[in-house]
Amino acid sequence: MSSPDALITLRQAIKEKESITYAEGNSPCATLANASHIVVSSVSLAKSSPTRYLKTGVTNATGPSDFFSVEAVYLAWLLRDAGGAEYMKQARENGLAVGFVSVTERKNVVDWLEGRSQENIRIVPLPSDSTTPPGSPSRPINASVSASRKPHAEALTSSPSKRRYVADSHDVEIVKKIKQNEVELRDRNTVLRGKKPNNFSSVRTVYAEKLKKMKEVSKNGSVTTSATTAENLYPIIIISSSPTALITMHNVRRFLQESTFEPSQDARARAAAEGNTRPEDMIPIYRKRTHIDSSGKETETHARYYVVDSVEALSKFGTDAWDRVVCVMTTGQAWQFRPYKWNEPIQLFHHVKGIYVSWANDPPNAKIKDWNVMELKIDPHRRHVDKSVVAHFWKTLDTWIVSNKPWLMKT
Repeated sequence: MSSPDALITLRQAIKEKESITYAEGNSPCATLANASHIVVSSVSLAKSSPTRYLKTGVTNATGPSDFFSVEAVYLAWLLRDAGGAEYMKQARENGLAVGFVSVTERKNVVDWLEGRSQENIRIVPLPSDSTTPPGSPSRPINASVSASRKPHAEALTSSPSKRRYVADSHDVEIVKKIKQNEVELRDRNTVLRGKKPNNFSSVRTVYAEKLKKMKEVSKNGSVTTSATTAENLYPIIIISSSPTALITMHNVRRFLQESTFEPSQDARARAAAEGNTRPEDMIPIYRKRTHIDSSGKETETHARYYVVDSVEALSKFGTDAWDRVVCVMTTGQAWQFRPYKWNEPIQLFHHVKGIYVSWANDPPNAKIKDWNVMELKIDPHRRHVDKSVVAHFWKTLDTWIVSNKPWLMKT
């Protein structure tokens, strides 16, 4: 007597809502992952045995590996309500890393097992259901479809005269309604092409003053006069003159140029030992910049900045010195801004980049909350992090200059 077909046995049990249990050999088992057999209506089915259900993508079966196993078909039905990701996770946990029913094919399996569909093109018929003589070669699963279409195709090609296609008026009206509600998908090319000419005059108006200043700088750069000195072409950084500030005229050069923080008292004592009792009122900072173009070529340039701590020193740069001020370092004390061109913090930091310098372990300063400043935190003990702090400062400042005063960037 031949063994019952696994697919039919499973389908009958699921349609009649019979209990389905698991077994490991001859002993009952609690979970499918640890079982070797699936017991359906007192029939024990080896869960690794192949069924007649062809795997996705297979048209001509050449061996048992081309069919889904009993476990794969049953697991597709058991996890029919699980999401796609959860279904694949449970399949892997049950040992089906490969060979499980795909998420897209799962619905077809469940519909057939529960009796909602009577036929499934991927299920190979039983030998008793086939009318093909024994020994005949197997045919693809889509052969029946192509065979049913063949007489219709022959009738069309054998027609003595081709008739002109006349669209149904009802169908035409439906298509018109569909097109009215159609949403055209757009990509970057169609968006850039646009349907009407774009007017960028507003953008030009915004940048008109900046372009004018850039042209004046390039024009004046070719003429050497007493009013135009080399210092007038470089950005200016203003620091606080407070003796308690972390960055002063004593240690600013070593901090910004050598990326090493030295307490102001130590820097002052070192300078005094070298015979420099008073710092300069105008300190040049030289910075090395590396630019990589689109071809990957590295170009190294040297940028110069000037640091001052008073408006008296700033006045040495000329009447338009404030146009070249790009950064103001503050300790959070508003009195620092009284002699400035813009003595209100909110207005000042709208025209220059504001930097609030503090220790890394200092609590937040409520005074600077509305000042539009970037906090630059210096570690009191770890000097090896100074380099990253200074690099972050230069990167932030470069970005601000490019956006607000691009004529001061030396390329």
